[in-house]
Amino acid sequence: MAKKKKGVIGILTGGGDVPGLNPAIRAVTIRARREGYEVIGLRRGWAGTIDIIRDKKADNSNNFQLLTEELVNKAGRTGGTFLHTSRTNPSRVAKADVPEHLKDAYNEDMNDLTPEVLKNLDFLGIDYMIPIGGDDTLSYGVRLYKEGFKVVAIPKTMDNDVPGTDYCIGFSTCVTRTIQIANNLRTSAGSHERVLVMEVFGRYAGFTAMLPTMAGVANRCVIPEYEFKMENLTELLIADRLKNPSRYSVVLVSEGAMFEGGEMVFQDSIKDAYGHAKLGGFGELVAAEFKRLSPEYNNGKKVNVIYQKLSYMTRGGDPDAIDSIVPMAYGNLALDLILEGIHGRLIVLKNGRYDNMPIEVVTSSKKLVNVEKHYNTERLRPFYKKFEMQPLFIMTSDAI
Repeated sequence: MAKKKKGVIGILTGGGDVPGLNPAIRAVTIRARREGYEVIGLRRGWAGTIDIIRDKKADNSNNFQLLTEELVNKAGRTGGTFLHTSRTNPSRVAKADVPEHLKDAYNEDMNDLTPEVLKNLDFLGIDYMIPIGGDDTLSYGVRLYKEGFKVVAIPKTMDNDVPGTDYCIGFSTCVTRTIQIANNLRTSAGSHERVLVMEVFGRYAGFTAMLPTMAGVANRCVIPEYEFKMENLTELLIADRLKNPSRYSVVLVSEGAMFEGGEMVFQDSIKDAYGHAKLGGFGELVAAEFKRLSPEYNNGKKVNVIYQKLSYMTRGGDPDAIDSIVPMAYGNLALDLILEGIHGRLIVLKNGRYDNMPIEVVTSSKKLVNVEKHYNTERLRPFYKKFEMQPLFIMTSDAI
């Protein structure tokens, strides 16, 4: 039973869903209620904070809900987020997306609804906000903090590219799923003596391609941090295939990777509220180019390809062990700070230890693979050396 109420904590999940969000919500809710706080879950990410009608008689069930132990225990071991999510950025709301009850006050092509967010959080009596998200979602958390609101942020993203932390919720399950799927597909690649090309997440950072490759699921990987020559990749994959008794080879392609002198490949030109167009299709382009070039490196004979975009297959489903343990720790770390009256912090894992950093690190830096230290640009794969005293995920602590 909760103690006499000390205050109210708001929590939300923004951006793409990942396994591990529900365990984080569960950890925050159970600890907070036992410490005497009420917990309100904002629904659909930051969208829930702008759609609220400040009238106690209004139906706001689609925007927020009171969280209880019974509720979070039911969802706490599952994937996805029961609070739902969106890519809403309250500081950039298109005219068509402004809530109906605010259209008279906000009628520009692009609108900053932050004043309404602050009024809505006050209406709910929220004292602290815990946003769980990637650098986009958390960048608005930085905005709220600069507006004077108390924020403690938790990092999540499959790309593992939130600055300041070695680890983001969802990354381990993404790597685990990639390994599982690749191992399933390699039987088909071997049966047909083909090259397997798999596109994985990674807009600006190549961690989701690098770690599975290091684990042995691919011969090569191409990442956003290094523009590569398709001729080099083709020659390497042909050689890998010939060395393999089953006559196949595998490459992981980050969705944000680029040919030398090329550009990122987008599904379309539509941008989200944070200014990002949706990536996708570069792996298919790599597959087509490999097939075209393959006769040059295979005695004039074409080598066929199996192409698979992993996408939501690595995002869906239940969390693995690490994405069950880390969210629990992150949630309790957030409560530790709140109980000490500390805010404006990002919960992090740094050099294998739990810690926290100023929340501004989210917007003041980038987190990328250190190519010079970890990526062999000639062989198009990670370096396999000097692991002594490296953290669990090897390259995520000294990313640039």
